[in-house]
Amino acid sequence: MSDELKHLRERIDALDDGILRLVNQRAELARQIGELKGGGPIYRPDREAQVLRRLQDANPGPLPAEAVADLFTQVISACRSLEQMLSVGFLGPRGTFSEEAARKQFGTRVRAVPCLSIDEVFRQVEARQLGYGVVPVENSTEGAVGRTLDLLLATPVKICGEVLLPVHQCLMAKEPATDGVARVYAHAQSLAQCHEWLNQNLPRAERIPVVSNAEGARLASGEGHAACIGSQAAAELYDLNLLAANIEDQPNNATRFVVIADQEVVPCGRDKTSLVMSARNRPGAMHELLAPFADHGVDMTRLESRPSRTGMWEYVFFVDLAGHQQDERVAQALEQLRGRASFLKILGSYPAAI
Repeated sequence: MSDELKHLRERIDALDDGILRLVNQRAELARQIGELKGGGPIYRPDREAQVLRRLQDANPGPLPAEAVADLFTQVISACRSLEQMLSVGFLGPRGTFSEEAARKQFGTRVRAVPCLSIDEVFRQVEARQLGYGVVPVENSTEGAVGRTLDLLLATPVKICGEVLLPVHQCLMAKEPATDGVARVYAHAQSLAQCHEWLNQNLPRAERIPVVSNAEGARLASGEGHAACIGSQAAAELYDLNLLAANIEDQPNNATRFVVIADQEVVPCGRDKTSLVMSARNRPGAMHELLAPFADHGVDMTRLESRPSRTGMWEYVFFVDLAGHQQDERVAQALEQLRGRASFLKILGSYPAAI
């Protein structure tokens, strides 16, 4: 070993020792803050978002901003766990993109609980068997996840965070190559996201929708001539061969997840507000609903219609706004909207995804 290499490694060791001391000092301060809060929420998405954004803005490199956020999410997760190990539900089984989104938001120092369905995630959070849930709400290619929207409308849980996750689909199987694949398991959205690739590469294979990609991986791991679509983590978890990577039709494919809980979130400076509303049955009613946002300069980032399930041809509208419901302009727009909508439910205000 050269003297220069030895010297550099000694410097790294010294820095690691310093980092270890500083991280433990941070953990001790976090523990003291937890004692001063006296029973308040352990998870503060507003505060954590502020910390991560400040560190990304102050980052001089060479680490990219995303790596800084990942690193300090883990530090925050470890410090938070000294107060309490949070319980977080996600659409299981293990190896789903939902689990990946939960880890991205909360770090690994949580009790991550796989649930059989999106409905179960909501039920467990509503019954306070779990503190938090992470559920998919929309995909950049395939649009809204209708079941999540329906449950946000029907249950009292609130949105307290969001996660944007780039989705890269892989084909995997026990088979060593695609030649012997007769059927492909995947969630319906993943099958749709890879529709053209499957047409070109596996045109004769049967496409079988399942409740989650991880469930598809579990099935494929026990069957011959079967493949599945999912994350690379699922291939490792279920001991499958990775036959093809990045098979999604749109290279910028991403899924947005929301964090649900019985928790209100204060403003952090870069927030979003989600709501659901319906219009009165009269001419110009939809224009009346949207006008308050324009009148008060509030940016509406998403508008999605869904059947209300209360009557034929009746619809509700899911809306995302830039800003917190406590922000002056947003509060004024919502107050004006209350006098015009036949139904209005604020689903939550929360930090915009890091």
